[in-house]
Amino acid sequence: MARKIRVEYPGALYHVMNRGDRREPIFRDSEDRQQFIRTLAEACTKSGWQVHALCLMRNHFHLMVETPRGNLVAGMKWFLGTYTGRFNRRHKLFGHLFSGRYKALSNSLAPTACGDSDCGLWEVNSAGWGGGLSGSAVCDTEPPVRRRCPW
Repeated sequence: MARKIRVEYPGALYHVMNRGDRREPIFRDSEDRQQFIRTLAEACTKSGWQVHALCLMRNHFHLMVETPRGNLVAGMKWFLGTYTGRFNRRHKLFGHLFSGRYKALSNSLAPTACGDSDCGLWEVNSAGWGGGLSGSAVCDTEPPVRRRCPW
């Protein structure tokens, strides 16, 4: 059965998520997380994306991405392929890093629960990409709890 075609249009907001192949880690340490963020920043520059929030867990990630040009598919292809190549070179591995197709829920504002994880949901803006992340970690609990990731 064929996959559903992704709905893309200028100004769309997506909740994007993907998990490691066989639920294995996609981040082994802080350097991997920073490389993911640097690669995401490059993808934003190339595609014009605006990342409103991100959550990096040990074996998966969540992003809230706005696509002013309606180019989620092309941007994600470059982003995931590039990060996978960099991860594999750094760790002397080869093959898939991510499990299957990423999920993208269009215009989804549903919160991503952090639970008791070591990661929060980062609020970012375009000014923050120059020197790293801006904002503080926000966990979607009632009421919201602000905290920093240990990395």
